[in-house]
Amino acid sequence: MARTAFAVNDAVREKVRYLAGVGVRQDDIARIIGCAPKTLRKRLRDELDRGVAEANATVSGYLFAAAKAGDVAAQIFWLKTRAHWREGAAPDEPAPAADAEAKPQVVLVLPDNNRDPDLTQVLRDAQENYFARKPRPQASELRT
Repeated sequence: MARTAFAVNDAVREKVRYLAGVGVRQDDIARIIGCAPKTLRKRLRDELDRGVAEANATVSGYLFAAAKAGDVAAQIFWLKTRAHWREGAAPDEPAPAADAEAKPQVVLVLPDNNRDPDLTQVLRDAQENYFARKPRPQASELRT
């Protein structure tokens, strides 16, 4: 079986980087540029990896900007994927720790944007309920 020469120039490198970035499968990229998939992976590995990384960075930037601009869906997605938040009802009282190294429960109080009066009231009520249940430290406990 005769081998054919495959020329890699800047235009081919850019095309591979672009196609990898928009999610085209490697077999299809190889077919588009006219080489075997193994040749693509061997000779253009950096372009394949870089295209995917650049696309992920671009989309992450847009997602982050949307979350900062107040897009609730983007905020939820970001927190679930990047901050490891999970859905589920929070218990009224924290369960006793099974071992001594259990992580303490963390409560996050989000700032209110004052756009929704009902939401504002719900947040205030939840905050008051939470802090009403917490024992206040005595002055002697605060000194170390």
